[in-house]
Amino acid sequence: MSSKIAFITGASKGVGRGIAYGMAEAGWDLAINYHGDLEGAEETARKVESIGRKCLTLQGDVGVKKDVERMFGEVLAELGPLDCLVNNAGRQTFAPLLELAEEDWDKTIKTNLKGSFLCSQKAGLIMKEQGNGGSIINIGSGANKQPFLNLIDYCASKGGLDQLTQVCACELGKYKVRVNCVAPGAIEIERTQEEDPNYAKTWSAITPMGRVGNVSDIAKAVVYFADDASEFVTGQTLYVDGGLWTKAQWPYEVE
Repeated sequence: MSSKIAFITGASKGVGRGIAYGMAEAGWDLAINYHGDLEGAEETARKVESIGRKCLTLQGDVGVKKDVERMFGEVLAELGPLDCLVNNAGRQTFAPLLELAEEDWDKTIKTNLKGSFLCSQKAGLIMKEQGNGGSIINIGSGANKQPFLNLIDYCASKGGLDQLTQVCACELGKYKVRVNCVAPGAIEIERTQEEDPNYAKTWSAITPMGRVGNVSDIAKAVVYFADDASEFVTGQTLYVDGGLWTKAQWPYEVE
């Protein structure tokens, strides 16, 4: 694994940071992207480097094509051939349908869906030209299939990501490029703790395996899809959720 290179978007905190740690521990050298949180990205990079792996930190907006082109160019120039892309960058807006601002809808779709499209398109072109195949991994959500009230922008973007995964898998398969999606369940990170101080207790109670997930649970699934262990797996969405999204029950009603 010493020569394997992965590019992870949105890795300054949360799930993206956890994926970076997991891939570094599995032997990957990394490029990590951030949009506005330089301090967080530098903290991620320090940890990756302390594990003994290389880490290139790149600022950019994944929803802007010129930023995407620049970042991928830097990855190739600084680290070498690209083996894996992880589309993790994401955002959401808590607002009901009748109140959601157009600008918030646009920002979420731009980051979550357009960003994954632009990065997948560029990575696909690079991997095709390299001729050695590769892996693209999208980070989805229960919102890939489960409607969440007051999160219409997020649900629309993640539902679209599920189809993006399958179409990309079909079109890139002939180039030995695999495209899959990891869809987390209830994961305890900084953001979810801020949303609900009782997050772990609330969601553990309705998760069949009796606990919420952590970032290492997601990282393990990403490493599987990145590695040759999944060399004949493509177009799939793996729900890493402790059984949560198979259970039609919610901890509260949203007004």
